[in-house]
Amino acid sequence: MRISGLATGMDTEQIIKDMMTAHRIPLDKITQKKQYLQWQLDDYRSMNRNLRDTAYKVTDTMGRQATFMQKTVSISNPDAVGIKGLSANAEFAGTIEISQLAKQATYQGRDKDRVFAEDADLSKKLSELNITGVQKISITAPGKNGVIETKEVEIDTDQHTIQSALDKISKETGVTAFYDQHTGKIAMTSKESGKGDITVSGDFSVSIKLDGGTGVPGQNAQFTFNGLTTERSSNTFNINGFEVNLKQVTTGPVTFSSAPDTDKILESVVKFVDDYNKLIDELHTKIREPKYRNFQPLSDEQKKEMKEKEIELWEEKAKSGTLRNDPTVASMLTELRQMMSSSVTMSDGTKISLKDIGIEPIKDFKENGKLKIDEDKLRKAISENPNQVYEVFGKPAKDADKGGIAAQFRKTVDNTISVISQKAGSTGSVSDSFTLGRTMKSMDKQIERFEDRLKMTEDRLWRQFTAMERAIQRANAQSASLMGAFGGGGM
Repeated sequence: MRISGLATGMDTEQIIKDMMTAHRIPLDKITQKKQYLQWQLDDYRSMNRNLRDTAYKVTDTMGRQATFMQKTVSISNPDAVGIKGLSANAEFAGTIEISQLAKQATYQGRDKDRVFAEDADLSKKLSELNITGVQKISITAPGKNGVIETKEVEIDTDQHTIQSALDKISKETGVTAFYDQHTGKIAMTSKESGKGDITVSGDFSVSIKLDGGTGVPGQNAQFTFNGLTTERSSNTFNINGFEVNLKQVTTGPVTFSSAPDTDKILESVVKFVDDYNKLIDELHTKIREPKYRNFQPLSDEQKKEMKEKEIELWEEKAKSGTLRNDPTVASMLTELRQMMSSSVTMSDGTKISLKDIGIEPIKDFKENGKLKIDEDKLRKAISENPNQVYEVFGKPAKDADKGGIAAQFRKTVDNTISVISQKAGSTGSVSDSFTLGRTMKSMDKQIERFEDRLKMTEDRLWRQFTAMERAIQRANAQSASLMGAFGGGGM
């Protein structure tokens, strides 16, 4: 039982609260340190996400040869032929003359026979429309690259309507099938163009009156390319990394020629430099961020005495500088600066640097190694030798060869991410698996032990004050009794 100031008139509760506030100072310091470590952990993880996103972006663009092999193609008759570069290493030029376009094969049921009556309810199952049993249909049709393919489909008439049966045929074979309610016939078109007929067999083909039907065979595209007469099963095909699309028969040769798509390649390089500069800016800002030692994390008690805006402004300064002078990030920035100034060994043994193609670090030390572009020089390098520009950026690393800028960048960033992960882990990591997690777990145990001690201290103080109150109560009672006795004898 706690007795609060009945005998002494003291505000025992406030006195103990004030005494406990003094006892809690070491605990508050541990709690503040833990909160600061949590902010630091969050900043490390945020930085790792940013580094990972940038590294993937660089790999997916500057590390891909296709980025630098983009082409523009000039065509004398674009209505007849379409040509676009996909992954061509060399230029593409010449003439093409089209004598025949590729077509798909078609097939339809017997001319005079309807499959179903005009008033038939086609939403019913086939078994309700007098087509019964589990039946099969085998369909042969032109497939990809001119290969003739045969597929067999099983139709359960108790389960399928005419539409669901045709959907299954369209899904599982090389044709698209449909029912025309006006003529009452089923028609098919091969999914792929090219030489060959559609043929059908099986009891289901008889049931839906496809047996004895008529068809038009598919045909290959026929054309003359730079003097060579040849053919393809499709009107769209690839030659030397270019996609050719034949659109119409021509009466004469169509000329074409390709060149590097300098604008698109330049755009990719500029985007890389912008992303790189932004990353450098963010990292330098973070490791140069001031640390305000007089602004420690607020305790719950302190927050109760402050307004929301005051808390926000205070914590803004308290969170500042969590990664100030971080050695891992500083080391990575040094490596990146060196990388952007070094040379890359080309396939032919020559050494080319970013400066040679119009990209170099800004000399002002305040820019922290950010890059600038001489657009005219870069455009000229892309136009004259896009493959060389690709190697500067995207050449893969092999053995002692560090590779191009993209490969070196990815390796440096991945190493930094690994070191930071050892310190701060990642979302979902077990706290025992990284340094800050183990430290914070140890702090949690300290806080738990300290809170137990505080509880014991508070209980002890209450016992002492309660004992004091009781002692004073007894003394007051004895004094009153004595005074009563003395007072009684004097009357």
